[in-house]
Amino acid sequence: VQLQASGGGLVQTGGSLRLSCAASARTFSNYDMAWFRQAPGKEREFVARVSMNGISTYYADSVKGRFTVARDNGKNLVYLQMNSLKLEDTAVYYCAASFGIVGQRFRLEEVYQYWGQGTLVTVSS
Repeated sequence: VQLQASGGGLVQTGGSLRLSCAASARTFSNYDMAWFRQAPGKEREFVARVSMNGISTYYADSVKGRFTVARDNGKNLVYLQMNSLKLEDTAVYYCAASFGIVGQRFRLEEVYQYWGQGTLVTVSS
């Protein structure tokens, strides 16, 4: 499975961006999808996860209420809508895929077998 993230860029605080992740998987609906991010000098961290059918979503506390994750299984796409962006949201954002249900371990990097190349989001004041 190949993942291609896009949509990053430079935005001012309070602004919005929408990231997209295109997957090459033949049976995309069999993959649990997530977004992670890595800020300069920090460890990569979980941001959001959407279940295989798109019904269940989970968020890191730091983005809850501001970010929305969604997927379109017909188009093999996952989105991350980011609103009310803050300086601390500056990071490289990665989409990740896991074949099958990841259960309650969805915050852990090691459960995802496939990763995109990352897209840089820079929030400026």
